[in-house]
Amino acid sequence: MEPPGGVPLTARGLRRSFDDGVAVLDGVDLDVGPGRTLALLGPSGCGKTTLLRVLAGLDVPDEGTVTCGDRVLTGPGTFVAPEERRVGMVFQDWALFPHLTVARNVGFGLERPDRRSSPRIDEALGMVGLPDLGDRMPDTLSGGQQQRVALARAIAPRPSVLLLDEPFSNLDASLRTQVRTDVHALLVELGVTTVFVTHDQDEAFVLGDEVAVMSAGRIVQSGPPEELYLRPVDRWVAGFVGEANLLAGHAHGDRATTALGPLPLDTPATGPVDVLARPESLVLESVGAPAAGAPDAGEGASGEVRLVEYVGRDTGYLVDVAGQVLRVRVPGAPRCARGDAVRVRHIGGPARSFPPTDR
Repeated sequence: MEPPGGVPLTARGLRRSFDDGVAVLDGVDLDVGPGRTLALLGPSGCGKTTLLRVLAGLDVPDEGTVTCGDRVLTGPGTFVAPEERRVGMVFQDWALFPHLTVARNVGFGLERPDRRSSPRIDEALGMVGLPDLGDRMPDTLSGGQQQRVALARAIAPRPSVLLLDEPFSNLDASLRTQVRTDVHALLVELGVTTVFVTHDQDEAFVLGDEVAVMSAGRIVQSGPPEELYLRPVDRWVAGFVGEANLLAGHAHGDRATTALGPLPLDTPATGPVDVLARPESLVLESVGAPAAGAPDAGEGASGEVRLVEYVGRDTGYLVDVAGQVLRVRVPGAPRCARGDAVRVRHIGGPARSFPPTDR
């Protein structure tokens, strides 16, 4: 299959309210570069699926525009029907027709003469790794295979834009990782502009060239995954895109005094602050062990291990430090046990800080 070639997708000022008057979309702006993948990340009810439906033409906004390349799809006096947008969509439940074969399902989005037999059907099934299953019925396939059929159906018409709504949520955890990797590789190979919705931070970071975090109908921050993780705009984003320890401190320019000692800040501040310390930026040292660290390491504080969570690739600890429970994550197998007295030190680089909440 020839790659369809990416085109930019743009949305400006999208607003959508339903009968109760609550704004589901509240002035959303969106930019997806040609051939790039954008992950829409947010909690349930934040508006991300409504935004996807507006982009697909399955819902009409109260205000705003949607443009694909130089073509206005939605705007004042303009509305292009979904089937004429060259936008493919994979639904959360995959929405396969149970009475049609795999091949007929894949061909459903093609022009009527090509729906029963077309090279595009075989090409699409080959792209998703199911070249010999065209005669099968959907109910004879595994969940992962059904998901791939839904993806093949979306790409068979060679869309300019591909939209995916929680594409892996119905898969078992063991299968989800492999299918996610396969889909990621396929999206890179196709070079099609893609927007996908998820509430899973790992999923968004793995697949998204950029991630847009939504809350209450707005995009609160958008950028590369590492920017959102290391430089969140506020404490809510910090906690939503990963585990976050917030240490009470007092800032003096580019450093803040905290319970773990003086920590470097990525942006100068003055006065009371809450300092973000990701679990992997903290280390545990057994009491009496030689100090480990880095040039900017905090001097550390004494604590007691409350919980140990070993997940194979690393170990998470919950440590009580002066009444605050901190999350610490270190590579490898556990080296401390519940009840151990330890010292917690910060070994990360300059940290993000936020204005404090009421203490």
